[in-house]
Amino acid sequence: MKKVLAMILAGGRGERLYPLTKDRAKPAVPFGAIYRIIDFTLSNCLNSDIRQIFALTQYKSISLHRHIQLGWSILSAPLGEFIGVIPAQQRIDEHWYQGTADAIFQNIYSVQQERPDLILILSGDHVYKMDYRKIIAFHLERGADLTVAAIRMDRKSSKEFGVIEVEKDWRIIGFQEKPEEPKTIPADSEGILASMGVYVFNTEILVRRLIEDARSDSSHDFGRDIIPAMIRKDRVFTFDFRHGDPGGTGYWRDVGTIDAYFEANMDLISVIPQLNLYDPQWPIITYQPPHPPAKTVLVEKGRTGTALNSIISNGCIISGGSVKRSILSPKVMIHSYVEVEDSILMEGVDVGRYAKIRRAIIDKDVLIPQGMEIGYHLDEDAKRFTVTESGIVVVPKGIRL
Repeated sequence: MKKVLAMILAGGRGERLYPLTKDRAKPAVPFGAIYRIIDFTLSNCLNSDIRQIFALTQYKSISLHRHIQLGWSILSAPLGEFIGVIPAQQRIDEHWYQGTADAIFQNIYSVQQERPDLILILSGDHVYKMDYRKIIAFHLERGADLTVAAIRMDRKSSKEFGVIEVEKDWRIIGFQEKPEEPKTIPADSEGILASMGVYVFNTEILVRRLIEDARSDSSHDFGRDIIPAMIRKDRVFTFDFRHGDPGGTGYWRDVGTIDAYFEANMDLISVIPQLNLYDPQWPIITYQPPHPPAKTVLVEKGRTGTALNSIISNGCIISGGSVKRSILSPKVMIHSYVEVEDSILMEGVDVGRYAKIRRAIIDKDVLIPQGMEIGYHLDEDAKRFTVTESGIVVVPKGIRL
């Protein structure tokens, strides 16, 4: 049995998710009413029986640290299990993390303390389910030095991903970082193999390549530097994500922009969502405070609290208002005559009487005044809030309106 250490890169700024990342790191952004984005990667680890995990943090990490402390102190230290949070420490020199590879390089000491046979490197800001045991088994069967998980994407999205070129046996022969003219899949001219940011390394090889990279004048990034260098020297393979997806839907989302984040949340309220949060065989774990149950209130005739095709969390009260195709985090208050449609309301949002919200993301602890309309007059909204190209209005955390 090979010893596997998981290292989760969780220090991302998430600049394209601003203002949701104004006060928190991207992996700590709430998702799906009760979760944080990092919960999906951590849950994948536990469901894959990987119980030695380091989360490498850097940018605005206080809420992320608190969430992991509150929700993930569930492993057994006497059995050698742990989820350790390692903030950037300037352990090697005076620099903070300079790239994804540098983040691992600066923590070689922690790797050496655990002495794993394999290192599983993951991103803490993607939403998906994956049984990592499948990619590890593939890695060992092929005698690989590095295995990269990949998913088919449309060619037009190549500028957002690392693109993999493979031979028939799935050995990688080329890697392009966000190319405009990508190498496509053989017999599929409109498809590319996109890197998912899931890597399995033989520890000895990884340490050697990281030291070589640290001595070079590179960007110290896995996609730009480490993987291309290893293709020339080592046995590098790709693993088809479809063979490791326990849900069988091939669902994986990089929620790196407001629009992508909004769409991924809305995916959850589909009649049959591709990402099933209700699968007892693959639970998504998170911290849940002891809020009371949600309730709807019929105040009087014509003032009925209703929720249709929506996710409603504990602590929510819908008192004489209407919620449609929306996601409500804990402790959201909907007052009489309110209309909420196609929106995401985070924890503690209070929506006053007669207010109307459409295609909006309202961050935590916002009080919406009586009669206010958000999402109906985008030109006016843009003077106060962030409005995306597709018309999603984002109201920042704690703002006073």
